Amino acid sequence: MTKTEYLKCKFSSVSREAGMEVGLGSQVIPKKGSFKYLGSVIQGDGEIGEDVSHRIGVGWMKWRLAFGVLCDRKVPQELKGKFYRPVIRSAMLYGSKCWPAKHSRIQKMKNVEIRMLRWMSGHTRLDKIRNEDIRVKVSVSPTEDKMRESRLRWFEHVQRRSLDAPVMRCERLALTGIRRGRGRPKKYRGEVIR
Repeated sequence: MTKTEYLKCKFSSVSREAGMEVGLGSQVIPKKGSFKYLGSVIQGDGEIGEDVSHRIGVGWMKWRLAFGVLCDRKVPQELKGKFYRPVIRSAMLYGSKCWPAKHSRIQKMKNVEIRMLRWMSGHTRLDKIRNEDIRVKVSVSPTEDKMRESRLRWFEHVQRRSLDAPVMRCERLALTGIRRGRGRPKKYRGEVIR
């Protein structure tokens, strides 16, 4: 019971349970803003910023474990790329198929990956070598493409689901034709896939 915590997901901006406590017997259970479940960080406000930062941290941890191989000048660049793709990139992209495609998150992942690839190939930004040239050297495709592939693969699974499966919120909004608010319109999953 001492390890038990709970997370409240905010599905709307209206707060109904102000000052309400959750308890088991006489013990009050503490409320958390986020928690880790199956390697992903789940936040109560529905954002994924902590999960993206966590996955980047996991990628750097794997990088440190493989530093001796990846930064050895005697190891060929293509072999480094073959090692990088399944070990480090797969750890960083775990769960990315469910992330909304925001430019800031994709840019964050791209920046981390190119830092790793530059370090792996022994070049700095002062050498003025283009990112595309470094990717060709180590034969690693862009992270953005891999994230898009995993989202499309997940979308195929969603398309094959049964007709009596629950409908996601973004699909419901697209079907009912609810007007969007002011400002730049949000892209729903259907628009991103299209």
